[in-house]
Amino acid sequence: MTTLSTTTPLLDVRNLQTEFVTDHGVVKAVNDVSFAVSPGETLGIVGESGSGKTVTMLTVMQLIAMPPGRIVGGEVLFNGVDLLKMRPSEMRKIRGSKIAMIFQDPLTSLNPVFTVGEQLIETIRAHLKLSRKAARDHAQQALSEVGIADPSQALSAFPHQFSGGMRQRVMIAMTIACDPALLIADEPTTALDVTVQDQILRVIDDLRSRLNMAIIWITHDLGIVAGLADRVLVMYAGEIVEQGITDKLYENPRHPYTQGLLQSIPRLDVPRSRRLQPIPGTTASLFHLPPGCQFAPRCAHRVDQCAEHPPLIDLEAGHGSRCWVNPEPASLEAADHD
Repeated sequence: MTTLSTTTPLLDVRNLQTEFVTDHGVVKAVNDVSFAVSPGETLGIVGESGSGKTVTMLTVMQLIAMPPGRIVGGEVLFNGVDLLKMRPSEMRKIRGSKIAMIFQDPLTSLNPVFTVGEQLIETIRAHLKLSRKAARDHAQQALSEVGIADPSQALSAFPHQFSGGMRQRVMIAMTIACDPALLIADEPTTALDVTVQDQILRVIDDLRSRLNMAIIWITHDLGIVAGLADRVLVMYAGEIVEQGITDKLYENPRHPYTQGLLQSIPRLDVPRSRRLQPIPGTTASLFHLPPGCQFAPRCAHRVDQCAEHPPLIDLEAGHGSRCWVNPEPASLEAADHD
């Protein structure tokens, strides 16, 4: 992992709010989310399904369908320029060239009726204005950088002719072909076996090191984030509930939700007789968010003050938690064994 940068943030998200208007009411999918990413830094965003991780990044990329979605507040500053104020034509020049995104399922991201080469070359020519021959050479180089042994042959193949891991490498090649400053990876290894997953993680981390590329890694797998990210944001019910430097947050998680996530991970260093400790209850409905702390209905440490919505409280430099109690991990573990 990199040493945290003190330079001006590459991406600075401030008080972002995104909603979806449905027949059943308004869904507050992203609620007052703020964070920053520096050049060369890897930021992990973790949380259960529906916590707002992907919607936050789709909002940054201006890929929210409007309607039913709408951005109701906030700023997304990229190199000091607010992306939310850009025209669609201006944003199209940013996507793919300055900011790139890898999605969870590469098969749905690649067009099945065009070869890998046609899709990769088209992307390169759209952003870099190269001749077709120069774009083809550039495409081969990109495929080679992600570990595809015969890039020339790969350019002539169709997506269905590749395995899941190879298709994901093609998608990574497509995203890095134009040398983006920021790569957003939305659970790109979820459907892959652990061996291929490890290969993809190594490819992306190597590219970050060589290109000084910032990465935002979205996942529900805290194990991936532990070995990859410099900092971690934990999201629940559309808001950040804890954030901090990865090592420190894992050693001393203070929000009960973060502690619950970590206690739900299978571990090899504990007796087999010790069962996993799932988080009780169900995720808060974004249609009917509870007053006060969103996690309070599931929390064993709730107090009367939890009826008030807590701010993100600074516990120490770079570590914040949205909790009035902020129990020590040992106290939560003791409570679960009572």
